[in-house]
Amino acid sequence: MSVKRRIPRVALLVESTRSYARDLLTGIRRYIAAHGPWSTFLELRAQDSNPPGWLRHWDGDGLLTRSFTPEISEMVAATGLPSVELRSTHVHGVRPFVGTDNSQVGRMVADHFFERGYRRFAVYGLSNERFFVDRVQNFVAAVEGAGCPCTVLSETHMDSVPDWEKCLSRLKKWLCGLPKPTAVFAVNDALGARLLEACLRAGISVPEEIAVLGAENEESLCAFASPALSSVQFNAVEVGFAAARLLDELMRGKKPPVHEILFPPKGIVVRRSSDAFVLEDPLVACAARLIRDHAPLGLNVEELCRRLHVSRSTLERRMRASLNRSPKEEIRRVRFREVERLLMETDLTVEAVAAQTGFLHTHYLQGAFKEAYGVTPGVFRKMHGTNRVAAPSRRS
Repeated sequence: MSVKRRIPRVALLVESTRSYARDLLTGIRRYIAAHGPWSTFLELRAQDSNPPGWLRHWDGDGLLTRSFTPEISEMVAATGLPSVELRSTHVHGVRPFVGTDNSQVGRMVADHFFERGYRRFAVYGLSNERFFVDRVQNFVAAVEGAGCPCTVLSETHMDSVPDWEKCLSRLKKWLCGLPKPTAVFAVNDALGARLLEACLRAGISVPEEIAVLGAENEESLCAFASPALSSVQFNAVEVGFAAARLLDELMRGKKPPVHEILFPPKGIVVRRSSDAFVLEDPLVACAARLIRDHAPLGLNVEELCRRLHVSRSTLERRMRASLNRSPKEEIRRVRFREVERLLMETDLTVEAVAAQTGFLHTHYLQGAFKEAYGVTPGVFRKMHGTNRVAAPSRRS
C-alpha cells in the first residue's frame, strides 16, 4: 500500500506593500491552483519585517522569500529547507534566484526616449542594490553608445529621506541645471515621483522640458504623481509562477539550477510624464500640446487650426514632416491612448468611455476601435484590464 504524500507546507516571506510583490503572489497562487494543493503561511509584511520566530523550529517543506537583509537570508538558509529567492542576488547565498533581468531595463528605457527624439539624458540612481546599479549602467551605456551625453545623480535614500525639503531643493537645483529638453530615467518609481514633485516646485514643464520615466510600475505612486509617471512594467506574475514551480521541483528532490532564472520586463506603461516628442517645429510642438490636452474633449482638426491660426494644408504638411502623422491621425492616436487607459484601469461602461474620449456615439468608438485593434473594446478589456477601479463619468 502506497504512502500518501503529505501536502507540502510552504512559507511565503514576501512583503505585500508593493505592486511587484503582490503580482509575485498572484503568480505563486496560480501555480498552486494548477499544481497544488499546498499548505501556505502568508502574512502581511513590509520590507523591514522580521522573519517569524517559529521559522527556526518549523516543520515545513519549503520557502519562497524576498530577503531584504543578510539576517533574514541567514535564517532561511539555517532551516536547511528547499528555498527560492525572489528579490536580490547578493544576499541569497546558494539559494536559486528567480527574478527580473535588470540588464534589459536600461536599454528599454533608452529606446523609449530615442523613439521620441530625445538626445540629452540624465539618470537619477541608487547604488544600494546591485539591480539598481545594473539599471543605471545599462542606461548610461545605451545612451552614450549612441553618442549622447548623460548626467548621473545618485541618491542614498530609497523610500524615505531625513529632510524632504532639503532633498527637493537638491533635486530642483539639479533639474534646473540640465539642458532642455532632457529625458530622465529614475531607477524606481519612488525616485520618479520625487523628480516630478521637484519639477512642479521648480516650475519645469513635464514632459516638454523634462521627461521622466521610472521602473517597477508601482501603480499607487505612478497614478498619484503629477503628471502620472511612466514606468517599466516587470513580469512579476510569470516570475512568481516560475519560482513556485522551481520550489515544487526542489521539494521533490530535483537539483537546483546552476544559473539564475531571469525574465525580461514586459514593457513600458506610457503615462503623461514621458508621452511627448522632441519637436523642433514650434507650430507642431504647440499643436501636439493642444491635441494632448484637448483631443479626449472632442477637439477636431478644424478647431485645432482655428486655435493655431493656420491653414489645414500648412498644419498637415508640417505635422507630417515632424511626426509622420497628419493632425487627424495624431488626434486619433491620443484618443485611443486614453480609451486604452480607461478600459484597462476603470470599470466605466463603453458608453462612458466614448463620452470621455471625444467620440460622439458609442458605435463610432466600437467600429473605429475594432478596425485599429482587431478586437472590440470589451474583448480588449478582458485581455488587458487588470487592477481596475470604479471611476465616475465626467459631468458636462
